[in-house]
Amino acid sequence: MGRAFEFRKERKFKRWSQMSKVFTRLGKEIVMAVKAGGPDPANNSKLRTIIQNAKGASMPKDRIEAAISRASNKDESDYEEVVYEGYGPHGIAVIVETSTDNINRTVANVRHYFTKAGGSLGTSGSVSFTFDRKAVFRFAKADYDLEELELELIDYGLEDIDENEGEIFVYTAFEDFGNMQKALEDKGIEVISAEMQRFPMSTTELTSEQEEDINKMIERMEEDDDVNHVYHNMA
Repeated sequence: MGRAFEFRKERKFKRWSQMSKVFTRLGKEIVMAVKAGGPDPANNSKLRTIIQNAKGASMPKDRIEAAISRASNKDESDYEEVVYEGYGPHGIAVIVETSTDNINRTVANVRHYFTKAGGSLGTSGSVSFTFDRKAVFRFAKADYDLEELELELIDYGLEDIDENEGEIFVYTAFEDFGNMQKALEDKGIEVISAEMQRFPMSTTELTSEQEEDINKMIERMEEDDDVNHVYHNMA
C-alpha cells in the first residue's frame, strides 16, 4: 500500500509539474500577444487564439486575466520567440521552439542539452527544411459529419481531417491558419486548441537504447522554462 501511494503521489506531482509548465508557456504567449496587438481579444486574433488554447488546457481564468494585466505593465519582461535547430545523438534532427527574455541564457542552455547528449546545435535552417510546418485545430466531435465537414472546409485550406477519441483534428498549411481559424469561428465551432506544429518529412528508425538517448535529451529540454516545444524525426 505504501508503494502504491508513493507511485500515485509521484504521478500526481509529475502531472502538476506538466500543467504548471504549460500554464507558464501560455502566460508568456498571452503577454507577447497583448504587447503586439492590445488586450482586447475581439480586436486581437492572436490573443483570442491563445486564450482559447489556455481554456482548452484548463488554465484558470484568473491566471489568464493576470497575464493580460501583466502585459500592460512597463516592467513586464519582453519575450522573444527563438527557434534553435540541431542534431541529437544518432543523427536525429531536432527543432527547439522557445520564448525567452534572455537569449544568451537560452542559447547556452539549449547548446548544453545538445552537447551533453552527444549532439550539436546547428545554424538556422540546418534542419528545418526537413520538417513541414502546419496549423492544427482540435475540437470536439459532437454531431459533425466528417465527410460533410471536409467538403465545407476544403476551400479554406484544409489538407487533412481526422477523428481520434471523440475529437476532430483539422490540418492546414502554415499560411492558411487565419483562413481556417475564421472559417471555424464563422461556423460556430468551439475550437479547443489551435497551434502551429512541425512534422518530419521522413523519420529515422532507432534501437530502443538509442531511442532512450534521444528521449533523455528531449526530457531535459522540455523541463527548461524557456522551451515551448521540441520536434524531432525519430520514428
